[in-house]
Amino acid sequence: MEPHEPDLTAVPVTTVLAALADDVRLQIVRALAEGGEFACNTFEFGVSKATRSHHLKVLREAGLTRTRAAGTSRYVRLRRDELERLYPGLLNAVLTPPPAPSRAAPSRPARPARPEPA
Repeated sequence: MEPHEPDLTAVPVTTVLAALADDVRLQIVRALAEGGEFACNTFEFGVSKATRSHHLKVLREAGLTRTRAAGTSRYVRLRRDELERLYPGLLNAVLTPPPAPSRAAPSRPARPARPEPA
């Protein structure tokens, strides 16, 4: 039996964004974007099996992933094409890592001018 996957057009964008707001779920989405389809039990990310299952369920219910059963295994993949059609640029924006912070010294505020002695 395949798990319920919502029609993406019925999922509010706030639900999609909330699912992407968690660090572990974002790591899962990034891994799926890079590697395609994975068996659910291959995701580690330093969390328990129950926590991993919860994160995968949240992603599926938010319309971000598809899950298929093959025997006793479940495989998950990103619904990239559907997401891109409905929310153009969203995944690319989320998957692009932020720029590294500059190593330049922080600028100091200008000192007020001192009055000249009279």
